[in-house]
Amino acid sequence: MTFRRLLAALAVVAATAAVMLPSASRLEAQFGPGPGGRAPYAEQAPGRNEAGRFDYYSLVLSWSPSYCAGLRRDGYDPQCHRRDGKRYSFILHGLWPQHERGWPENCPTRQRPFVPQSVIDGMLDIMPSPRLVIHEYRKHGTCSGLSPEDYYKVSRKLFQKVRVPPRYENPNQAFTVSPAEVVRDFVSVNPDLKPDQLAVACGGPGNRLREIRVCFSREGSFRSCGHNEDARRLCRAGRMFVPPVRGGQGDQDAPPRRDERRI
Repeated sequence: MTFRRLLAALAVVAATAAVMLPSASRLEAQFGPGPGGRAPYAEQAPGRNEAGRFDYYSLVLSWSPSYCAGLRRDGYDPQCHRRDGKRYSFILHGLWPQHERGWPENCPTRQRPFVPQSVIDGMLDIMPSPRLVIHEYRKHGTCSGLSPEDYYKVSRKLFQKVRVPPRYENPNQAFTVSPAEVVRDFVSVNPDLKPDQLAVACGGPGNRLREIRVCFSREGSFRSCGHNEDARRLCRAGRMFVPPVRGGQGDQDAPPRRDERRI
């Protein structure tokens, strides 16, 4: 009888704890966004990690100099340590299938998510890291419902659809800019792009420009972004530091002193 009473008491405690667990939105409000501006807890539900089941794409363009400036001194990455002297500005970080709120990732597939070497080699001009190409398909591409070949065909097509403003093409001097200015710059050279269809992310020393996210429908048209691209979560800074393309690492990429920053 004592053992039965113990089991009943444990059941009551478990049920009470389940009721008291905070929702994902409450956790987000309490702890803020996770790495890269994403919420620390994905709002998951049955079927939300199902390949091909998503609402829209987020095309993520990473500012390569900020990434390279953040590498450890003894770290190595092919996009930051070039023997051919090439340096990158915006690169394709990835194409992320998104729900209106929350996102799928690492979706189960019938076959092992293997990315052929020919596909990897074909992406290195805009996605200059074999490891990144492999990682992005396994984590995000599997949720598109597409093969690696088709996923990266779509990725390239959407990447080429976004024109980069001249001031970000090959800057050899660091500068500062506000998130709103970046949005205006992109809208000004992309006539079909609206302000609510992209978002800016920043972070790190000096609030570096980290990435631009441009939202597309499943059919490949610009569309309004969802909750995941909430600009208030991705970059809270009034101004961002933009490292120059000429520097992958080193002192030239350090943020300017406070008295050197434009207000």
